[in-house]
Amino acid sequence: MSKNQRQTPRTPATKFASLQKKIQQAKTKTNVDKKREEMSETSPSRQLDQMITGYWTSQTIYAAAKFGIADLLKDGSRSVEQLAEASSTNADALYRVLRALASIGIFAESRPKEFSLTPLAEPLRSDVEGSKRALALMSGDEQFQAWSEIVYSVQTGNTAFEKVFDKPIFDYLSENPEKARIFDAAMTGIHGRETGDILNAYDFSGIEVLADLGGGNGSNITSILQQHPTMKGVLFDLPHVVERAQEQIEAAGVSARCQLIGGNFFESVPQGADAYLMRHIIHDWDDEKSLAILRNCHAAMPADGRLLVVESVIPPGNQPFAGKFLDLVMLLIPGGKERTAAEYRTLFNEAGFELARIVPTNTELSIVEGVKQ
Repeated sequence: MSKNQRQTPRTPATKFASLQKKIQQAKTKTNVDKKREEMSETSPSRQLDQMITGYWTSQTIYAAAKFGIADLLKDGSRSVEQLAEASSTNADALYRVLRALASIGIFAESRPKEFSLTPLAEPLRSDVEGSKRALALMSGDEQFQAWSEIVYSVQTGNTAFEKVFDKPIFDYLSENPEKARIFDAAMTGIHGRETGDILNAYDFSGIEVLADLGGGNGSNITSILQQHPTMKGVLFDLPHVVERAQEQIEAAGVSARCQLIGGNFFESVPQGADAYLMRHIIHDWDDEKSLAILRNCHAAMPADGRLLVVESVIPPGNQPFAGKFLDLVMLLIPGGKERTAAEYRTLFNEAGFELARIVPTNTELSIVEGVKQ
């Protein structure tokens, strides 16, 4: 090696400069990787962005439901001007709403400023089985207003709904028939798919008379009676609710086998049934009020009767479970709660029942079965 080819000895200063350069390169690479991660749809930061702004989507769906856009498109695509005229909305504002929804698969802009239905938009129609329009209307109106007061509920333990509307939800519904109709339709849209799974999971065949307490519009008891043609049923709810259910019971062809009784389950429940069913009822109430209902069932029930409470039973651990958020709905709206298996066992015991078993379904619901102690 010639003298000119010999390497220049590295002094401490040059070593330090080289080290600084490597550190800067590493920082640059780290910043680039971090930026790429932040841009990724699956990055924690991006996921949290989507969670925080989730109401953008739900309230935009509410607006489309409010103006009946899916119903206006059931016969084919229409221009935004036609839709705006039919819905009494501003054409430019409506276009922006539909453009946003089309970007997530709800409606499609088939031609410039012309929209049509998609599979995700179809359930927003009012005239389809399992319609979600009423759910969108209920969630985007009173319930959204109540959710805006979640801080109040967390601070006080009281219901946000009552703070916003100055009365409990069921009093509000009794005074607002149109809102009650939307509520009934929303419950049917939510719970309709559950009925088949309940019937598949639990054997109702040995029950001669089934009382559906808080049975609402009668969709639950009619499905069970249709499946079991020798069974008799009792639909029990507040008088104005039972009145709303009359048409459904008759339309289902089970009116000869289903007795409709108006009353208040905090005071008493009908006698004469050998099984008492409550679906999405006990979760509406705190422990004190739930015990009042269960004790009234205990008093009305024969010694060999069965108590069937159909609810989401909260599992332990951190796994996703819709009932954990439904529990917050109960906190904010009616003032009730979802419960764990241990909490149901304690509640049943205090009401004079033994928790016999918990029967899971293919949904997140379970049938919590109780027998007299």
